Amino acid sequence: MKYLLDTCILSELIKPTGNTAVRDTIAKIDGAQLFISVVTVGEIAKGIFLLPHTRKRKHLSDWLLGVETSFASRILPYDKDTAIAWGEMTARAKQQGRTLPAIDGIIAATALQHGLHIMTRNVKDFEPSGVPVVNPWERTGH
Repeated sequence: MKYLLDTCILSELIKPTGNTAVRDTIAKIDGAQLFISVVTVGEIAKGIFLLPHTRKRKHLSDWLLGVETSFASRILPYDKDTAIAWGEMTARAKQQGRTLPAIDGIIAATALQHGLHIMTRNVKDFEPSGVPVVNPWERTGH
């Protein structure tokens, strides 16, 4: 199984005392099966740019560069086909009376286009997409 990691997963992994279940879940998966969206890179960069110029900001900037290097070919773009999939997905959700947040919708459309499961803590945000979601905070096995 291949996964698209949501921003909250990467954020959890940098915490000095991150959730053990999340760390264990990620550790059991071959790195080649883990992907991130270019949107996730942007979300993390935004958070870093909002910080004052401190050691923490420098540390997180260096960490993000490491993530970009580690994931290199596994950072998935937001392209025309994904945009069309997003449009269809959000229209379907709206017709069902549901809301799919824009950023989460783009991440979900990216997962759909690449045949990936989304790994996140924010299951409810992704439910309207119909894309399979895995919450490692609630998982006991793999």
